[in-house]
Amino acid sequence: MTRPTISREDIHRLARLSPFELKGEFIRLAEHHQADRPGQQGKSTSHMLNAGRGNPNWIATGPREAFYALGYFGLSESRRVWTADNLGGMPEQQGIAARFDAFVRSHPALPGIELLKECVELAADRFGFDREAWLHELADAVVGDNYPVPGRILPHVEQVARGYLEEELMAGRPPAGTLDLFATEGGTAAMCYVFDTLMKNGLLHKGDRIALMVPVFTPYIEIPELEDYEFDVVTVEADLFAETGVRQWRYPEEQVAKLADPTVKLVCLVNPSNPPSLALADRVVEQIKGIVATSNPNLLIVTDDVYGTFVEGFRTIAAELPRNTLLVYSYSKHYGATGHRLGLIGLNADNVLDDRLAALPEVEQRRLAKRYGTLSLEPAGIKFIDRLVADSRQVALNHTAGLSLPQQVQLTLFSLFALLPAGQAYKALIRSIVQERLGLLLEGSGMKIADDPQRAGYYIELDLLAEAERTSGREFAEFLEKTYEPTEPLFRLAEQTGVVLLNGGGFDGPQWSVRVSLANLDSLDYLKIGHHLREIFADYRREWELSRR
Repeated sequence: MTRPTISREDIHRLARLSPFELKGEFIRLAEHHQADRPGQQGKSTSHMLNAGRGNPNWIATGPREAFYALGYFGLSESRRVWTADNLGGMPEQQGIAARFDAFVRSHPALPGIELLKECVELAADRFGFDREAWLHELADAVVGDNYPVPGRILPHVEQVARGYLEEELMAGRPPAGTLDLFATEGGTAAMCYVFDTLMKNGLLHKGDRIALMVPVFTPYIEIPELEDYEFDVVTVEADLFAETGVRQWRYPEEQVAKLADPTVKLVCLVNPSNPPSLALADRVVEQIKGIVATSNPNLLIVTDDVYGTFVEGFRTIAAELPRNTLLVYSYSKHYGATGHRLGLIGLNADNVLDDRLAALPEVEQRRLAKRYGTLSLEPAGIKFIDRLVADSRQVALNHTAGLSLPQQVQLTLFSLFALLPAGQAYKALIRSIVQERLGLLLEGSGMKIADDPQRAGYYIELDLLAEAERTSGREFAEFLEKTYEPTEPLFRLAEQTGVVLLNGGGFDGPQWSVRVSLANLDSLDYLKIGHHLREIFADYRREWELSRR
């Protein structure tokens, strides 16, 4: 193979970009690789293998079919009210349960109708819903004829979503108290809302000290650096090794101990982590619980648990420290629904945020009373989670806040599907898919990772420098460090093989690490990516051996 044509100076300059922006340069190089290998009739004989994006290449079909079946029922309800061509009315509640049963009986061949019936009955039985009110909420929401009321989340939707989170993220053992939910436009919107409302309410200030458990999803690194925040960031680094050249991606006790400093106001983590894709160890959870119980009782934890469903028996830290934790969740990865933008913010009704709001100085209380005074005659009593809703619409548009109602319906059907045997079988299937892909990647590359039963496997982070030391000794690793930029292997992969990966340094991981998404390509593609990684390493070894002559 030939050396990349992109200059070392360009590589150094481009490395300052976010990995998601740098990826565009890798894609450009990979497209050139593809175009430069014509076969018969000038068509390319290779294709780009872009494992840089976390968008899965699967979707959950059943709950989508149920959604569309519900849509037809909702339209039939609208046409009952107004029967002119292309004109319907708002679905009526009285008698809707009997009409739904009749609709199901009269449309036995409608795709999704049986699953819809199962979901409706499961919710009525499990949560004790009145069927008239429950079905009216669904029918009215699916046609999208009303504003979301309440703006935070619809009442039945909240109970279903809470039940889903308790089963899937809390191992069926929720803590005492009620988990209040705010339905958002995906997990990314949830992140923006959380930081914004913390600042608006004086619970965080510009320049405050916060902690990040790294490696971590890049926006958690980049948001604190914005001029709106300029936080003093402490990193809690997962730097344990299982053996020479094999990273555990686990947090040592002395790193977690940084959270004991009471000047650390907030800690953000992705659990399971992104990119290492490991659930937080029980040992670390217990240490954080001890810190909150003793030296830093007001520590706020923001946990992003989007990958939790990929780990058997997963239990979020929000279940262990409910008073201190804001839970962020997205349906995007499990259900192949990144385009739907379905997310949740969860906060226990008994929480330190509301306590801290009540304890703010009088001057701050007056400022916030003015901010939220149009929403309530007693604005001081507005809970933090409801302030999130108001702030999401600049307070003045609070009456139009909320995730679109059809999206809330799809969120509900995803949740109910997960509670059925078919949903559990689907979960086992997508877990097996990512684990198979991980195995093929390792087979092709010959690389070694630590055995870990809490590995989600949605991504993998590979430390290339550690791998160099494991396979060829420290001298080879030092040669790479001294001779090349840490992102040079990624440019070489893209230009010479058409493979696109992300740089782990952009996630605050080791500079010589790379992130591979195991979700968005066909399984055998990961075997090819592994082979290409092996070839690139062989090239570097040859160059090292030549340098020693």
